[in-house]
Amino acid sequence: MCFKMLIHPILFFIIFVSGCSRFNQWVCKPDINQGNYLSLNEVNKIHKGMTQNEVISTLGSPMLTDPFGTKTWFYIFRQQIGHEKVKQQTLTLKFNQSGQLIEIKNHIA
Repeated sequence: MCFKMLIHPILFFIIFVSGCSRFNQWVCKPDINQGNYLSLNEVNKIHKGMTQNEVISTLGSPMLTDPFGTKTWFYIFRQQIGHEKVKQQTLTLKFNQSGQLIEIKNHIA
């Protein structure tokens, strides 16, 4: 009789403690893509000396621009597939005062 009274609290405790740790892996988690998707082919088309309009026609509008007048553009793409770690690609483009591309940094983390 005492065992029957304890079975419900014991089951509740086991489900409560292990609910978030193991069952989370079985739950379907959608892929999340955010930002400017940049293929390697598109990034390879960019080179120093291009104008801002040529870059926009190749890559599209940047995600962020520097508001302080340094003419720096940021193309950021974040991707999380299922339960994997987040992958981020940041393409930083700097232009001179005449609007020509002078620096390209492509960081993949």
